Amino acid sequence: MAPSVTGAFVSVLTVLIPFIGYPRTLNALRALDEVAPAHRMTVRTWLITGVSSGFGRELTSRLFDRGDRVIGTVRDTSKIADLTDRYPDTFIPEVLEMTDHSAVRQLVDRAFGQLGRIDAIVSNAGYGLFGAAEELSDNQVEDIIATNLTGPITLIRAALPHLRHQGGGRIIQISSYGGQVAVAGNSPYHATKWGIEGFCESVAQEVSPFGIGVTIVEPGGARTEFRYGSARVADLMPEYDGNPAHAFQRMLDPANGVAPGDPARMAARIIASVDIDPAPLRMVLGSQALESTIATLRKRVEDFEQQTDLAASTDFPPGG
Repeated sequence: MAPSVTGAFVSVLTVLIPFIGYPRTLNALRALDEVAPAHRMTVRTWLITGVSSGFGRELTSRLFDRGDRVIGTVRDTSKIADLTDRYPDTFIPEVLEMTDHSAVRQLVDRAFGQLGRIDAIVSNAGYGLFGAAEELSDNQVEDIIATNLTGPITLIRAALPHLRHQGGGRIIQISSYGGQVAVAGNSPYHATKWGIEGFCESVAQEVSPFGIGVTIVEPGGARTEFRYGSARVADLMPEYDGNPAHAFQRMLDPANGVAPGDPARMAARIIASVDIDPAPLRMVLGSQALESTIATLRKRVEDFEQQTDLAASTDFPPGG
């Protein structure tokens, strides 16, 4: 049972002493103390990147309700001032720029050194970049790769020796169903998500013997700032007007309908996944995301199956 819940029971029982008597109150307190550990809510420590908004913010708020501790990274501490004030004992805010890979490593080492054990690493920080490949600048491409791909890779690599030393833990990589399904106008974002998913799937096989689980979360569209506030757009060229590469403009406009995904429900599923053993390699969140992913994978398999003769034609002849 979480400490906050236990404390609430104790407070209520103390108030009831004049009404039910001291002996009954003492017996109730003893019964509370004897609750089997297996039936108590496990209090965990989490390291989450990007907690100022979106899934990071939703996860952090829900974890505080459970009584958990969170080391949360942001770029601007003013956006989490309310969390810092409300949870001074369980929230450790850290300023971090994911493109500064040296700072990422230092943060991970400092967090484990300060707290001793961290149960779950949630690699969440990232953003979307929209526009045709030709419309993007070199700096835009380099920044999203450093933020969404090489930053998370650095975070996970830095955490692995600590997780191995403590005998296990969880790594949760927030990806997207865009790590399986690609659409026009989002090429660098897809590059980062396909890349991080391949990295995590490989790492999962490497660290499973050490009791470290890896889960790739693939959410669909959700009502977060990722879509309606933090998305970045290239300098658009008139040559692409009417092109599928500019279809994202309709999607980013809330006037055309909001995303179906509920960030609160998604966050609850992500948190619950830590109690699943073995860790699920992938979690697709959102019915539209799952339908699109399944349809895309089916089409891909069909295409592969039609290449059976082509694939075999490049082998050495039998006995050759």
